[in-house]
Amino acid sequence: MADADELLTVWASMAPPEGETWSLARPGPALDAVAARLSSVPRSFLDDDVSIRALSGDIAGAECASAAYADDARVRRGAAIGLWLLASEEIVEPFRPSLAGAWALRAVDSLGLRVAPVVDPLDWLADDERREEAARTFLLWAGFVPAGEDRATAQALWQARDSLRRSSALAEAYAAYEHREEIARRLAEARAREAAARYSSE
Repeated sequence: MADADELLTVWASMAPPEGETWSLARPGPALDAVAARLSSVPRSFLDDDVSIRALSGDIAGAECASAAYADDARVRRGAAIGLWLLASEEIVEPFRPSLAGAWALRAVDSLGLRVAPVVDPLDWLADDERREEAARTFLLWAGFVPAGEDRATAQALWQARDSLRRSSALAEAYAAYEHREEIARRLAEARAREAAARYSSE
């Protein structure tokens, strides 16, 4: 089983900056609907033998990043619950608007690689606050704010429930890694601009 820091590092390396994600978020499904659906995940999705690679392929037509870490039970369960949210649109009924889209697998990975290392996914099923945290996290990384909430309200409510922020040691490590990733992105952009300027002047 990977430690939480390692999994959070994987998430931070693949996720866009949180602020950018909030700025692009648009009105989405009702939080209560997503949380209720999350709590109704079928047992087959939580089975220890479930293959996240196969499940992701069947539901989304592509492999989620969490599949590479699915030997960790937390990641496997978190990703499976996220995949259930996507699959449930055909099995139960569609959300309005639909969760399917360009960022759907990123939302699955947010549960598997960002939330699950900090809070066991089985707690999402038993505890209302943890379930709300998972639902809000999924919606955010799928590109949505809950229906009826503006971005500022949604962000404040998510941050108040975010277990990663509550765990000061993990939050500090994650923030430091996120900062390094942002610096690396900016340096790469600057180098690309510099190379383009040199190339165009030759």
